[in-house]
Amino acid sequence: MNKPSFRLQVPILTIIRTLINTMYRMVYPFLGVFRDGLGVSLPALSLALTLRSLLGACGPFLASIGDSRGRKTGMMVGWSLMVLGAGLVALWPTYPAFIAALLLTVLGKYAHDPSLMAYLGDRIPYQRRGLIVAVSEMGWSLSFIIGVPLAGFLIARSGWAAPFRWFAVLGVAAMGIMVWMLPKDTAVKRNGLPLWKNLQSVLTYPPAVIGMFIGIFISASNEVVNTVFGVWMEDAFGLKITALGLASAVIGISELSGELCVVSFTDRLGKARAISIGLVLSSLSAILLPVLARNTWGALLGLFLFYISFEFTLVSVIPMMTEIMPNSRATMTSFSAASHSLGRAMGAPIATLIYSLNWFKALSLPGITGNVLAAIIFNILALFALQYLMKTLDLQG
Repeated sequence: MNKPSFRLQVPILTIIRTLINTMYRMVYPFLGVFRDGLGVSLPALSLALTLRSLLGACGPFLASIGDSRGRKTGMMVGWSLMVLGAGLVALWPTYPAFIAALLLTVLGKYAHDPSLMAYLGDRIPYQRRGLIVAVSEMGWSLSFIIGVPLAGFLIARSGWAAPFRWFAVLGVAAMGIMVWMLPKDTAVKRNGLPLWKNLQSVLTYPPAVIGMFIGIFISASNEVVNTVFGVWMEDAFGLKITALGLASAVIGISELSGELCVVSFTDRLGKARAISIGLVLSSLSAILLPVLARNTWGALLGLFLFYISFEFTLVSVIPMMTEIMPNSRATMTSFSAASHSLGRAMGAPIATLIYSLNWFKALSLPGITGNVLAAIIFNILALFALQYLMKTLDLQG
């Protein structure tokens, strides 16, 4: 049987990527559900999320396989780890297995995604790369539009561990599709550098380091809201499992809209200008969130605006990161992903601390007000880092 063309591979890989993103993302809206099902406290789950984000910072050690061993190998290693994590919870539905699944999923994601981005970057010119990257990133938004609501349905029907059984089975099927569909790694140009040299080449290149700081600040900005939005919606409006899944779908639609904006505008505007615009819009939407959050629909509208601007910013960053070091593309992309993971690790404990303190309660402002102010501060830091990067690097488009 003939392998599908590259044009057909992109949507197939996007659909497959939706699965691993669903397993990664469903923790947020159902944080309270997992807390109750596992019989642990919210700080205990927050610690698990922080550990997951910190472990994601180790992604470059795995993602470098995409440069040294080939793109297909890197993607398959990532999926193997994800299936192992899902299988652990399916067979042993306990708190330790849940933590192991979180950690294995993030390792799998940060091994798979950079190899995928490098695979796309090898085949698409930089001036047009924003479009293809945005299409592949739709697997992120589709996980909230389709995957998380389905996970919520499974949880409501069969208990908190039910989705993990499906993740294990579908993950094996996805691996089979990629083995058949992707070209052999011998067809991929490798840089021939050993692991340490790949890592060192990134860490000693100033534009790469600055790019990582941009990722840290952008993701910390999102995480200080992202970590607590499910708990906030449950506390403020009494939303239950199915409704939280629908709220996640609204966020997924906003992210999909952001990715479609990248398809339409990022290559035309230029990546740096698009990122700057996205950061400004993200800050403005953060200011609006407490204003709109007087009822459920206002809160959903505020989250929609916050997530569409964040997604536009984040996806505009990815193609720029793929071109900073073309000879170590998978490694550079994985360091960029690791920087986002560090940002989330920074944002998660800050988010729960600010939300618990609820400094603005006396002013009758929504409980999430302090979190959005923190998000604005991180966006401002990202803008400063971006301006510094553009002074040290000249990327056309």
